[in-house]
Amino acid sequence: MLNYEGILNNFISYITAEKGLSKNTVAAYKTDVLKLVNFAKKEQIFLEDFEHHDITDFLWKLKNEGLSPRSICRLVESVKQFYRFLSLEDLIKSDPTLYLTSPKVSENLPCTLTLDEVTLLLNSVNANDKVHVRNKAMLELMYATGLRVSELINLKFSNVNLESCFLMVLGKGSKERLIPFGQKAKKFIDIYLTKRKPALTIEDNIFISRLGKKLSRVEFWRQLKNIAKSIGITKNITPHTLRHSFASHLLACGAEIRFVQEMLGHVSIITTQIYTHLDREKIVKQYKKFHPRW
Repeated sequence: MLNYEGILNNFISYITAEKGLSKNTVAAYKTDVLKLVNFAKKEQIFLEDFEHHDITDFLWKLKNEGLSPRSICRLVESVKQFYRFLSLEDLIKSDPTLYLTSPKVSENLPCTLTLDEVTLLLNSVNANDKVHVRNKAMLELMYATGLRVSELINLKFSNVNLESCFLMVLGKGSKERLIPFGQKAKKFIDIYLTKRKPALTIEDNIFISRLGKKLSRVEFWRQLKNIAKSIGITKNITPHTLRHSFASHLLACGAEIRFVQEMLGHVSIITTQIYTHLDREKIVKQYKKFHPRW
């Protein structure tokens, strides 16, 4: 029997160092493989003895428990990567995931805000006190750059060049990218920094809580929900909604898709192309509404 704990630790080291996966992805893979380990223990089957039908039984069990198709897709990838690692280490004779395919997932277009909704959202935040001006600066910067919320809350002063209006972030897969931002975002970052205490060092997180600690994603999400609710936006808004809106608005205004891909930090342009579908949806709706022969 394999030493599951030791192998899992080695697998985590493998996907972190050699695959260059982000911390969040590594954590997700670990959770997925632990589910497989627990299933193997319950069924009293060694992982090294798993066959194709054992893997499908595992996936069907989770599907019947209500796991979404998208989560199952990620689970399939996690398990395939795990068995690929076992194969590379000569710990198994054959790979039971060799012919494993992911379920088809319907393409859900991301929720975006209209330009008017973004303007209403950004203009509604009162910038007269430290907390509100922080929220204002964060929202302006997120819409100006398309940052992920994790990138936003981890932003340090050393990552930002306020004079040149550029920032550097370390995104998924530990890949650096430079992103410009506009004068409006700069203005409110400057205002926030004058109100922010304690004094900022280059290695400090720029955006902090009332207690002077690192701001959490949950807290920022809560603040955003409250702001949206107060101005009557009923969409299921999340911090990622501003990232989606940033991309779709740039493309709608004529920006080249390769530029948007680079700004978002997408490895593949296929990921970025989902935002072009939003315009297609709008075109179809307008066609149906106005064409006399629809």
